[in-house]
Amino acid sequence: MDVGASRGERAVGSSRAVVLVHDRDRALGYRNIGTLGPELRSRGYELDVHSFDYGLGEVPPALDDAAMLVVMGSPDAAYDETPWIAAESAYLQTAIEMDVPILGVCFGGQLLARVLGGTVTESQFPEHGLIEIATSRPELIGPGPWMEYHGDTFVAPESATVIARNDAGQQAFVQGRHLGLQFHPEIDVDVFESWAVAWVRDGVEQDQDMVDVIRKDLTANEVELRVRCSALLDAWISGH
Repeated sequence: MDVGASRGERAVGSSRAVVLVHDRDRALGYRNIGTLGPELRSRGYELDVHSFDYGLGEVPPALDDAAMLVVMGSPDAAYDETPWIAAESAYLQTAIEMDVPILGVCFGGQLLARVLGGTVTESQFPEHGLIEIATSRPELIGPGPWMEYHGDTFVAPESATVIARNDAGQQAFVQGRHLGLQFHPEIDVDVFESWAVAWVRDGVEQDQDMVDVIRKDLTANEVELRVRCSALLDAWISGH
């Protein structure tokens, strides 16, 4: 898979953000990147969106002029041995070798941890809803609450620095310019509703009472959640 130049040959001053999403439906579900989209565009970034899970026949975006790589959530597990996850993992490895900063969100954070040498397993403590975390880098990641919706968890590699956690496990880590998150900073009501549509479409059962509570909480906290996402993005970008 030829996705660009070698390390040190990447374009400087690029404004192109490569975004990996995970859903066969281009209009619904996990292709919705929520507040990250307008927040990146407002900072002058052009989004180049690709999907490995239903796009193995497509040529992935070149990385040689990419300012960043953002890897979003997925209903699949980062430890699954499927062809598209292998292809996406190789793509992340190439980005790392080319020094392209990576932001991994939920599944994306898990896959980043795995590619860097960490582990991803089924969690003993699945998390759903707005949950606070303990952070050692509040200028990058505040205590939240942040939106959690996952059944798997990562353990960052020894080469990384864990900067946020809670009783359920690690919540964020950094390695160089890469940032892996277990939570969803991009969440808004529209994103959550697109997930709900995808669950119905794919026959995924959810606790409806829990879904209703989360929907209510997101509606009440949507402005604050976007402010947190914006602050996180600013801190991460400035760290490049």
